[in-house]
Amino acid sequence: MSTTDPTARFGINSFSLVGRRVLVTGGTRGIGAAIACGIAAVGGDVLITGFGDDDAGSDTLAKCRQHDVRASAMEIDMSRPPTDWLDEFIVAVDEQLPGIDCIVNNAGMFGEPGFLDVTAPTYDKTMNLNVAAGYFITQAFSRRWIQSHVRGRVVFTGSINGQLSEPGHSVYDTSKGAVAAMVRSLCVALAPHGIRVNSMAPGLIRTPLTEMVFRDNHSESWMKRHTPNGKVPSADACVGATIFLLSDAADHIHGQTLMVDGGMSAWQQPDPPRREDSSPG
Repeated sequence: MSTTDPTARFGINSFSLVGRRVLVTGGTRGIGAAIACGIAAVGGDVLITGFGDDDAGSDTLAKCRQHDVRASAMEIDMSRPPTDWLDEFIVAVDEQLPGIDCIVNNAGMFGEPGFLDVTAPTYDKTMNLNVAAGYFITQAFSRRWIQSHVRGRVVFTGSINGQLSEPGHSVYDTSKGAVAAMVRSLCVALAPHGIRVNSMAPGLIRTPLTEMVFRDNHSESWMKRHTPNGKVPSADACVGATIFLLSDAADHIHGQTLMVDGGMSAWQQPDPPRREDSSPG
């Protein structure tokens, strides 16, 4: 077989995560749970974190273990400042799943008042969970990876809100914009050490956190209209992109944000102007 044949290097096994040990934060439900189950399905061991959701975590663990991999979970509130929990967390991770060599920084939240009513505690809680937690978890593991010559892999869950904004989500938008910038900066810092950092950024996905969007048919219709492929999928839509970015097939991909949004971020203005808005005034 020719060495230039792409199947020689990137066959089906290139997407396998057998032998990998993956930390998935926010992995008890929604996008994180789907990712954790997907990782298990391609052979990776997983440790998921969550907070206040024991039933969902147990269900996710059961699904992961169906694939005959090692799977465990821990509860932790990462919306606090990392100085309050990080050291203890790293010790607990080593006890439950030693040898972590991949991280999916998925834990996140949104839900806030309008910009003029945002308080400092609300801002801090969102930024701690959506930005600081992933930053300092990645830092802690990167230090040991570099010392041990481990070619670690990190995927952040970004969002289309890191690129496009909404008037009611100023703190969330700010946090996801920070994630996009952080991925680029960590790439520059860590790629020389063989550590890959990328982001998977969904558009609107059906999860427990987005249930409010689908309370009426008008909202769902509006979202589909603003997505070129006309779909608002389940969290499973995020799994393949994340596995790819963790896998050997993405070996030369560093510092990138892969949009998983049905084309929403590519569409400048889905709605044509109304007749009364287009008339000269």
